[in-house]
Amino acid sequence: MRFPLPEMTFGNNYLSLEHRTSGWRMMLDAMEGNELLEGDGGVKVGLGFADAWLPKSRTDSGTSLPLPTTVTAKSYDWTLLQQGQIRADPENRQDQLTRPDPTLLYAEVPLFEDKLHDNGSSNLLVRIRVMPTCIFILSRFTLRVDNVLFRTHDTRMFHSFTSNPPLVVRQVSGWEAPYNRVKRQLPRHDDLTPLTDANFIAKILTAMPTETSQMITGGTQWRGLRTKVEVSLVTRVGPYYEASR
Repeated sequence: MRFPLPEMTFGNNYLSLEHRTSGWRMMLDAMEGNELLEGDGGVKVGLGFADAWLPKSRTDSGTSLPLPTTVTAKSYDWTLLQQGQIRADPENRQDQLTRPDPTLLYAEVPLFEDKLHDNGSSNLLVRIRVMPTCIFILSRFTLRVDNVLFRTHDTRMFHSFTSNPPLVVRQVSGWEAPYNRVKRQLPRHDDLTPLTDANFIAKILTAMPTETSQMITGGTQWRGLRTKVEVSLVTRVGPYYEASR
């Protein structure tokens, strides 16, 4: 079965990195995806819109998945994008990122946007920042389903040009919370504009207690809820270090 692409897929946009000495490569783009499976956190639009938004061809009456108001049986999960053959790492990088070093390169690469048929929005944006001592990448997926929930999925990657051995750090974090809980944090309750700002949503979600925004307690059962840090040596195959919290 062929599933529809997001409304605006920037198929020619990508970020590619290569370590020529070791042959290590990684690409971030919007051309890879996976069929939604149990634990992938499928989200259904609010009651009254769901039947119109999800055609019958995108559901499977034979599925064994439970179907609360926030879960679909079949869909397409654009949070599961190809991240490359990298296992990230927990190196203390705060000092290098906060130094007043000049920025040699900064770019924002939008990969896709979707208005969910006027029931919210989803988008994926990659940012890269290169300084004389290090490189930092942020891949941020933001989901808003009106009157249902907000979700942020961040992948941060860091490499110090001076690290020995040469390591790549990847931190993957997922947060989500009910729509109304985020809405209550608006500076002005008569102005909903911040709810369309990915940075505002991320700020609110990450400030919540982890038992609220990063623990599976029901609803979507999204297994991406947590923060995991991984390490990769770029001089050999396989992870050098892996940890999660």
